[in-house]
Amino acid sequence: MLHRLLSGDLPRSRVLTAVLLLILLGLAFAPFLTTGARPLNTAATICVYIVLVASYDLLLGYTGIVSFAHTMFYGIGAYGIGLGLARVDEATWGAALGGLAIALVVALALALVVGLFALRVRAIFYAMITLAVASSFAVLASQLSDFTGGEDGVTFSVPEVLTPGYTFMENEVFGRSIDGKLLSYYLVFFGCLLLFLFLLRLVNSPFGRVLQAIRENEFRAEALGYRTMVYRIWANCLAALVAALAGALMALWLRYVGPKTSLGFEVMTDILLIVVIGGMGTMYGAVVGAALFIIAQNYLKELMGAGSSALEGVPVLAAALHPDRWMLWLGVLFILSIYFFPIGIVGKMRLRGYLAGRKK
Repeated sequence: MLHRLLSGDLPRSRVLTAVLLLILLGLAFAPFLTTGARPLNTAATICVYIVLVASYDLLLGYTGIVSFAHTMFYGIGAYGIGLGLARVDEATWGAALGGLAIALVVALALALVVGLFALRVRAIFYAMITLAVASSFAVLASQLSDFTGGEDGVTFSVPEVLTPGYTFMENEVFGRSIDGKLLSYYLVFFGCLLLFLFLLRLVNSPFGRVLQAIRENEFRAEALGYRTMVYRIWANCLAALVAALAGALMALWLRYVGPKTSLGFEVMTDILLIVVIGGMGTMYGAVVGAALFIIAQNYLKELMGAGSSALEGVPVLAAALHPDRWMLWLGVLFILSIYFFPIGIVGKMRLRGYLAGRKK
């Protein structure tokens, strides 16, 4: 059953299996293991970023396509939900689904156009084209203030069943009230889980094997009779649709959408960092990389603050660990991860598992 659920792509490492199981259980029971809004928001962000990074890895790690337009599709999904719910008097599921449907059509159309015109060029030229398209879309979203809210973005209401004030049970379960906030979290969690399993199935299907063949040697794949351009366009479209769905889930959770949170180049930078940390060409790299990066991004500053206070007697160390320098140390951690895990954390774990299996 598990073998079929994971599409035959097992972790192939005891350590990796334990890490993935820990992350899955942590995310599944986060509402009952933590208190306060911040830890739950961190868990929801991890869920969304796992899918967002995995969809980008479908392009970069499995097909060999370097694109800087992935946040554009992510933002389209977020704006679709946001504008669909903000333009109605009463937030309903029909308005949310209508906005999502329009967003998916727009994302698919743009991905198809970009694929048809830009994928005919190679490597850095395609990357530059996607960067130009994504930047133009972000500027457009910022300038159409009457429609998109401009730089301020759009705050919107969600269906009543997803609001914190909506209670399903009077009694608490494990110290947690069963309310709309809990339902919102599990909507994000199970939505992201289904999307991740879909991507896992996709890369382990015959279609995914062809994508990997294109990544390794496009000319040889074409010589075997595969229409490589068609496969590359399909990969681009599928990755765009999944990214749009991830953006829609994030917007539902935040009940806000804006150019900085959805279309900013910082989001694209985070995606690239997570892909490299987790390991390209493996869906599980998105899980491990996203969990480590988002946790570090949210809690490294606090950890450094505690360390700086504890080392007040050593001025040099206390100054080095000042919370204002958390970005510096995040960069140091990234460099160390690249040095010790050049093929990514998951790639290293799988390699050790493979070598341990051969020794036996």
